[in-house]
Amino acid sequence: MITEHAVLPVIPGQERAFEAAFREARPIISGMPGFRSLSLSRSVESPNLYLLLVEWDTIEHHTEGFRQSAGYERWRALLHRFYEPFPTVEHFQTVL
Repeated sequence: MITEHAVLPVIPGQERAFEAAFREARPIISGMPGFRSLSLSRSVESPNLYLLLVEWDTIEHHTEGFRQSAGYERWRALLHRFYEPFPTVEHFQTVL
């Protein structure tokens, strides 16, 4: 299993609109092959920062399956306009 980790810096003042767009986008990713789970958390100290954690069966399910799908184009249209700067995505594997 792989955990995708991204800190999402949402443009200040756009948090409610981002959360609404994310609710609309969630079924896109959750219907992808290899998807296991997703959590989106909001920072207490910096309310425009969100932590996205997505569990995938393999890294390829994310990097190839999801990112090369038609669904990703819709995901991108819904969400990418909210980020400044664009987030960095890392993949993690459990060791303990």
